[in-house]
Amino acid sequence: MANAASGMAVHDECKLKFLELKAKRTFRFIVFKIEEKQKEVIVEKVGEPTQSHEDLVASLPTAECRYAVFDYDFVTEENCQKSRIFFIAWSPDTAKVRNKMIYASSKDRFKRELDGIQVELQATDPTEMDLDVFKSRAN
Repeated sequence: MANAASGMAVHDECKLKFLELKAKRTFRFIVFKIEEKQKEVIVEKVGEPTQSHEDLVASLPTAECRYAVFDYDFVTEENCQKSRIFFIAWSPDTAKVRNKMIYASSKDRFKRELDGIQVELQATDPTEMDLDVFKSRAN
């Protein structure tokens, strides 16, 4: 079903890959892209469990918006191993205005399709999503 605000549908693969990341931890991250011609959100890239935060950042284009989901593992002050699933709205300053508007108007509906997101980040450049940001937002 298309989003009334932006007319974007969500491809089933997006939900299936997210469920795999959430339940089976098959992926470290997923990068999603809006295909304007098909008017739907699709999976652009998945990161293997061995890949890192740096690989996620390298997967994001410098002049186009994307959505991403990142499975962030950390250790608490009580020495407990934990994980948080982050939703990242990547909207670089260098992206075209139309691109930013399409991603902004589709974000909330797309995020609702991915049940289990724990933290949301908005980033316009890589410094807004460096590892320290994840650490501070995870607790």
